[in-house]
Amino acid sequence: MRPVALIRKFWLEVVALAAVFVVFVIPFIFMVLIAAKDRKESARLEFSLPSEWHLLENIEAVLAEQNGIMYTAMVNSLILTVASVAITVILSAMVAFILQRRRDRISTAVTALMIAGLILPPAVVPTIYVLQTLNLFKTLAGLILVEVTQLMPFSVIVFRAFVANIPRELDEAAVMDGASPLRLFFRVIFPLLRPAIITVIVVASVTIYNDFVNPLYFLPGSENATVQLTLYNFQQQFSTRWHLLFTDVLLISIAPLIMFIFFQRQIVSGMTAGAVKG
Repeated sequence: MRPVALIRKFWLEVVALAAVFVVFVIPFIFMVLIAAKDRKESARLEFSLPSEWHLLENIEAVLAEQNGIMYTAMVNSLILTVASVAITVILSAMVAFILQRRRDRISTAVTALMIAGLILPPAVVPTIYVLQTLNLFKTLAGLILVEVTQLMPFSVIVFRAFVANIPRELDEAAVMDGASPLRLFFRVIFPLLRPAIITVIVVASVTIYNDFVNPLYFLPGSENATVQLTLYNFQQQFSTRWHLLFTDVLLISIAPLIMFIFFQRQIVSGMTAGAVKG
């Protein structure tokens, strides 16, 4: 490689690392510093070290807010995330397999609807009406259905790109051995979708866990609070407890951060699967 190319590559890497540091690292450090200050000092919102560290005290105060609503919110978010992701993965993989293997007008129309689901904004009022009709409004089950519906278009596209790389000969061999359609899918196809499954699990988990709008609209009530809605506990009309607000943000950011750190390679491999052959 030429020296000029090496120098250019070096500076591109430096610029990329600097951009990552400015966009991601500095805001995280700022959040930790504000969370470690007391109420008076944090109100200035300065990027500076605290005169005294109050991080543990602020964490205890957040967990004790409103008789421990944070614990209820964590349980609700856990149930919502696990149930929504499990249903999304199974349904999306099955739909993607059928759409990829079946090339007709019906599959084309369904694919168009999936793409439209990525573009069109969700309709809040009609969705609330449907949930009220089904007696699912203000319930975790109703919100799970909403999350699954909104995540399926993206998930189906990811799975379909990966299914395209699986030879049809595997399907034919399994059918010749007497496998039923469900047995064919769960015993042969589904295990081969592992990179795409991990990608969908991580992306969907973080999306649902960080969702603020859907729980606000479709799951009102303090007993139904999720972790994102606990941010309202520290904001009033004329004042905000910035030290507790940033501590709350820090606590609810730990889980998504850990997932991305440990599964970043699987995410990239799953997103690029099927990019060559489609």
